Amino acid sequence: MNRLQRALLSVHDKRGLVELARVLVEQKIEIVSTGGTARLLRQNGIPLREVSEVTGQPEMLDGRVKTLHPAIHGGILARRDDPKHLQELERQGIVPIGLVVVNLYPFVQTAARTEATPAELVEEIDIGGPTLIRAAAKNFASVAVVVSPDDYARVAEELRARGELSLATRLELARKAFQVTSGYDAAIAGTLTEIETEEAGLRRLPRAGFPSSLLLTGQKVSDLRYGENPHQRAALYRSGECGGGIAGARQLQGKELSYNNLLDLDAAWGLACEFEQPVAVIVKHSNPCGVAVGADQAAPSGDRSEFVLATGVDFFVNDMISAGVRADTVQGRANFNSYGASGNVSFRF
Repeated sequence: MNRLQRALLSVHDKRGLVELARVLVEQKIEIVSTGGTARLLRQNGIPLREVSEVTGQPEMLDGRVKTLHPAIHGGILARRDDPKHLQELERQGIVPIGLVVVNLYPFVQTAARTEATPAELVEEIDIGGPTLIRAAAKNFASVAVVVSPDDYARVAEELRARGELSLATRLELARKAFQVTSGYDAAIAGTLTEIETEEAGLRRLPRAGFPSSLLLTGQKVSDLRYGENPHQRAALYRSGECGGGIAGARQLQGKELSYNNLLDLDAAWGLACEFEQPVAVIVKHSNPCGVAVGADQAAPSGDRSEFVLATGVDFFVNDMISAGVRADTVQGRANFNSYGASGNVSFRF
């Protein structure tokens, strides 16, 4: 692979971007950027070129058209192992782009607001971002695409160590990129089923009943010890970017979980979330068999792990006990920073 010459950075979620950009500058990689991303980088002393400088065209239509240009997509899609492609880039004066760092407009978060209008939803449908991501992911043999700030640290580390990203890393990032764009398109397709026409234009239907089509995507969290029965395989997936609920829990100790463990814990967690006061819930085979409410009863050391558990059952203590409640909301239910256990396994939520 030829040395990485140019990177394109254009993101909505700007967490960690300045730190990554500094590594690119260290590696003498030219940065091309757009809009708010370029402003942030410049404010932090990062040298860059605006996309409009590279394309020779200004942004159009209130920013709807910025990166959709051969000078950008030619630099991403050209095959580095094809001499004709490289010759064509040279004739057109196009520099190859070896790294694309893009994340998308927050359509999913906007759609989650029931008061969001059809016009607001349409404006949050990203066009240039998915196009850049898909182009870079298609050409993963030569180009790396990064769609999440969670990957910036590992990308920076590998660039410092190698000056480029390995094929294995590029393939892994491309898989993640296509998962992101497919989930994004699924969310858009599902949300558009909530919109209908009327004389005055468009209106968004209240969420009632079941949608005419349902598209689901998920990210695997872990393999499970077994499914509903010991001879069955199972895995836990998280839908969307929400970190709440059982899929967002962190296991503190104990053996791998089974499907039934998670089913019981979800039942216990859901029941505990019905209460605003301190509560402890015990569940067996998805059925509540003990619920208690009362005053704050923290363990003497303040460590929830000192609560005495009934072996073989699932229990849940909400965080009203000794630590207060977070104000987060997940799918209409309070999201407690809480403690749970299944048999001899314990978690933090």
